[in-house]
Amino acid sequence: MSIQEKIQSLRKELNEHNYKYYVLDNPIITDYEFDIKLKELEKLEEENPQFFDPNSPTQRVGGEITKNFETITHKNRMYSLDNSYSKEDLLDWEKRIQKILGTSEIEYTCELKYDGASINLTYENGSFVRAVTRGDGVQGDEVTTNIRTIKSIPLALQNDFVSDFEMRGEIILPLEGFDQMNQERVANGEEPYRNPRNTASGSLKLQDSGEVAKRPLDCLLYQVVTDERKYKTHYESLKAAQQAGFKVPNTITLAKSIEEVLDFVKAWDTKRHDLPYETDGVVIKVNSLIQQDELGYTSKSPRWAIAYKFKAEQVSTVLNEITYQVGRTGAITPVANLEPVHLAGTIVKRASLHNADQIEKLDVRIGDTVFVEKGGEIIPKIMGVDLTKRSNDSIPTKYATHCPECNTELIRTEGDAKHYCPNEFGCAPQITGKIQHFIGRKAMDIDGLGAETVELLHKEGLIKNYADLYELQVEQIIPLERMAEKSAQNMIEGIQKSKEIPFEKVLFALGIRFVGETVAKKLAKHFKSIDALSEADFETLISVDEIGDKIAESVLNFFTDEKNMELVRRLKSYGVNLETSVEDQANQSDKLESKIFVVSGVFHQMSRNELKKAIEDNGGKVSSSISKKTNFIVAGDNMGPSKLAKAEALSIPIISEEDFLNMIN
Repeated sequence: MSIQEKIQSLRKELNEHNYKYYVLDNPIITDYEFDIKLKELEKLEEENPQFFDPNSPTQRVGGEITKNFETITHKNRMYSLDNSYSKEDLLDWEKRIQKILGTSEIEYTCELKYDGASINLTYENGSFVRAVTRGDGVQGDEVTTNIRTIKSIPLALQNDFVSDFEMRGEIILPLEGFDQMNQERVANGEEPYRNPRNTASGSLKLQDSGEVAKRPLDCLLYQVVTDERKYKTHYESLKAAQQAGFKVPNTITLAKSIEEVLDFVKAWDTKRHDLPYETDGVVIKVNSLIQQDELGYTSKSPRWAIAYKFKAEQVSTVLNEITYQVGRTGAITPVANLEPVHLAGTIVKRASLHNADQIEKLDVRIGDTVFVEKGGEIIPKIMGVDLTKRSNDSIPTKYATHCPECNTELIRTEGDAKHYCPNEFGCAPQITGKIQHFIGRKAMDIDGLGAETVELLHKEGLIKNYADLYELQVEQIIPLERMAEKSAQNMIEGIQKSKEIPFEKVLFALGIRFVGETVAKKLAKHFKSIDALSEADFETLISVDEIGDKIAESVLNFFTDEKNMELVRRLKSYGVNLETSVEDQANQSDKLESKIFVVSGVFHQMSRNELKKAIEDNGGKVSSSISKKTNFIVAGDNMGPSKLAKAEALSIPIISEEDFLNMIN
């Protein structure tokens, strides 16, 4: 056997032992025997560097330092899940998907919802290539070096699975390992970590991968994302992934009805307390991958999946004070300041009271003993008051009448739940909030500049609005607290680079009320420049697809304010991109204007996402369900039979991928 063959043989053997130990929990050799073989491989690799492989078992020990985690755009967006809390919620979801699919013959999978940090793993030709955090779902941070140290993640697959794919999962910290870490911290005189979830998430961004390797992190997988159609169901793909070396929990179960789903929920609401890791609910998915394709996605979530959340933990504590926060739009949010209490793995000191109506409805008063729970086990909220503990001299709460920051009298328009501070350009939290929105990842995505730095720059009088960012000089920034020449230089470079951001993102960054990402894209595509948009009247605005009265009025209000127009003029003078590029315009047309398309099946020349983008780029609209308004169905292989039947019943033209490409070319 040659040296190379010996190295490859040892790698394969050690990978198999890793799988048996960390995934199957069924080791067949002792730790000592494993270490001897690992040391033998380390020696051979050291003596023969020409055979280096980043996915060798020897690379799991870490040691590489990562100072800056690169931001990577996900090839396939990582959506969030809609939540449900009752049988009625699940039945409503089932009715919606049955209507779209045109059938009641739907099989589901039930999986426990793991409480950790979401991760996206990329594999090419059976080898681990890259790991990226969820981030905002569109892009995340590359943490490949740290993820490589987690022994339950296969670096090379054990059998023929699919060649190129992404594996979605959750990085978790098992309870036993978490407790052990805390015992060591306490013994060293350090503060214990608060909960496993945050500790797991924080571990992914440690700069020293050697430190990550010391932590008992684990990875539970829940979705295969691939263009290959090797498997027909979600369940089948996960079972195959399990055979290939991935740690897919055996708790995944098939269900024929919502009643069977609820049986699963009921059983695990009790059994979950015996699990070695934290879970906060159940994820229900449509099992058929063809049906998943037919159902598609909303702007935020897959239609084919929903999370059922276990009843949130509730505790009682004393309300010490009510304070008021000011958002970037001037919206006022009342905050309950509580006597610290332990809730769902964290110490809770504050909870949202939402608005004046909620305070009045609950009759919440300072000094009350209140019931607190975490909404979706994330944001603490007050659910009620223990009136048996209210004192006789309790005083009803009077909502604030003036802004807590600038003392401007608050306003509340009819039909609006919140009060607002109208001092848009003179109220500090509104000023810094708008700038923080402007620099955000989904907007101008300015590297080297964060929320705290924005507040510092404003406090020092260096910026009063987002246009001021483009006049900043390195010499002005270096003297500031926690600033050095390198970080100052990075900030200025990040600001200059933001001038390349496309117009639709700049439009979103301006912070026009009700103009979110999707609306900004539609407005940018229709008007193509800030000048054309600023000159549009009400009728022109509402003629744009999905632009209603409220959005139109907000856009008009923004551009009739001379202060806003001055900011736009300044951004233009600095070279910020305020019109659609010639290249982007060249890829767009009105060939499909007012035409509604439904996309169904598997395609070969384009991915489904590329096909949908091509429809929208050429003025068409993509719908998930067939109706009388549908103009065309673009059908690939394995088109859903219910969609085919409905299309034929409504006499809607069915075209192929080639027909569509001819249509736009």
